[in-house]
Amino acid sequence: MTLSSNTPANPWPLKAYKNLEFLNSDAARNIRILSEMTEPRHRFRQQGIQDTIVLFGSARLRSPEVAQRALQQLEASIKDPAAPTQAEQAALHTARSGVKAAPYYHAAVELAERLTRWSLAREAAGQSAYTICSGGGPGIMEAANRGAQQAGGQSVGLGISLPHEQGVNAFVPDALKFEFHYFFVRKFWFVSMAKALIAFPGGFGTMDELFETLTLMQTGKIEQHPIVLFGSAFWNAVINFDILVEWGVISPGDINLFKIVDDVEEVADYIISRLEARA
Repeated sequence: MTLSSNTPANPWPLKAYKNLEFLNSDAARNIRILSEMTEPRHRFRQQGIQDTIVLFGSARLRSPEVAQRALQQLEASIKDPAAPTQAEQAALHTARSGVKAAPYYHAAVELAERLTRWSLAREAAGQSAYTICSGGGPGIMEAANRGAQQAGGQSVGLGISLPHEQGVNAFVPDALKFEFHYFFVRKFWFVSMAKALIAFPGGFGTMDELFETLTLMQTGKIEQHPIVLFGSAFWNAVINFDILVEWGVISPGDINLFKIVDDVEEVADYIISRLEARA
């Protein structure tokens, strides 16, 4: 490890905060964590961001147009449609699943746009604003940021460094693009400013974010805010909350921590009414 920059022209040792080898070492992990806690707070204050509405959901979902085109291109590329290879069958399953889930992309765009227009109207009237926040990636995250942009508003993208993702989506303004290394710090920023959360269909990451938020509310670690699970066909098939009650691992009242909804307008009206009531 480089501990000194002593040369005849520079007799001073290298300052610790300029030593990149040290800053990227195991010994300095706490400093890197602190940086991911401190720098976003500074930027949020600069940009006037205080309260957010968070949209969770799968990075794999695409718009119906993109999903349908991908399926058609795949089907056209298969040499023997009557006997696709195992790899082709797996690809077809993925593409067909993408078409099935694609309508949620447009729903997320529409919901984020609707909520942003409401927030902009509040801001114009001198009231507090609520900024759309996503994980900054593709899929539902992109849809959320896209909807906010279409409404003429800004939004937050809390990106995470992953091998298969190529940075924060283009619908997030540069000043509110973030790249995190630590998942738990990213989740802190999701939850700490959120005044409402909407979970669209998603995988392990979505479940992680949703259940951590529910746990924090259930245990009184954070204030209770409206949580919506969008898409009853997905959520009722994936998680049987009544069974959790039946087995006594959650209380009957814990079911009231969230609401399962299928309609964009119903979600928007529910979120808006709850947030207006607390203002």
